[in-house]
Amino acid sequence: MSRFNNRSGFTLIELMLAMGFVSALLLAIAMTVIQIGDIYNRSITYTNVNQAGSALASELQRDINQSSPFDVSDTKNVFVQQGSPGNYSGGRLCIGQYSYIWNYGYALQHDSSFINKYVSPDTDQINFVKVPDSDGSYCTDATTTEQAIDPTGAIELLNTGGLNLAIQSFSITSDAYDSTTGQRIYNISFYLATNNQNELNSSPNSSATACLTPDSLDSNQGFCAISQFNILARAGNVTE
Repeated sequence: MSRFNNRSGFTLIELMLAMGFVSALLLAIAMTVIQIGDIYNRSITYTNVNQAGSALASELQRDINQSSPFDVSDTKNVFVQQGSPGNYSGGRLCIGQYSYIWNYGYALQHDSSFINKYVSPDTDQINFVKVPDSDGSYCTDATTTEQAIDPTGAIELLNTGGLNLAIQSFSITSDAYDSTTGQRIYNISFYLATNNQNELNSSPNSSATACLTPDSLDSNQGFCAISQFNILARAGNVTE
C-alpha cells in the first residue's frame, strides 16, 4: 500500500500551466502561418501587378518609338481624357497605327456615364486595350469621346494571372523636341493596381496612389497592390 501512497501526479495548477503554454504555442504557430501566408499572397500580387505594368510600359514605349511625333496638348486630335478635371473616367491615346483606350479603376467599379465601351457586346469590360486605328478616329474630335470601340483586333493588355487590374491614373507629357532630327521625347507615368477601390485610397476626385493602411477597416494587405511606372519614349525614329 505504501508504494501507491508514495506516487505523485500533476496538480491542477500544473495542468493549467501546461495547457496554457501549449495553447500559447499553438496560437503563436497559427499567427506565424497566417503572416507567412499574407506575405506570400502580397508577394504574388505585387509580382503580377509589376509584371503587367512592365509589359504595358514596354508595349507603349515600343509603339511610340515606331510612331511619328504627335502633340499631346492637342486634345482634339491626339489625347483625350474623358470626364471633368479631377473626375476623369478614362482616356484615349492615338499615336498613329494604334490607339490605346482605357477606363480608370474608379469608373469601372462605380459605373461612369463617360466609360469606354465596345460596340458589341457592350457588356465586355475595357480595362486597357490596344486597337488598330490608323487614322486616329477615336481621338479626332473631343465631341466623339463616347464613340463606342470596335472590338475587332482589340487586345486587352491587363488580363493577367486572373487578377482584376486597372489603371488608376495616366499622364503623358512632352517637353523635349529636336528640330534637327524631328524626334520628340515623351514622359509617361501611370499607376496600376488591383481593382478593388474599397481597398485603395481612391475617391471620385482623386486617383488612387496607395493601398489602405493595415489599421483601416477595408484594408486587405495580402491582395491589394499598386505600383507607379515612369517611362521615356522617343517618337520620330521611323524612316520614310
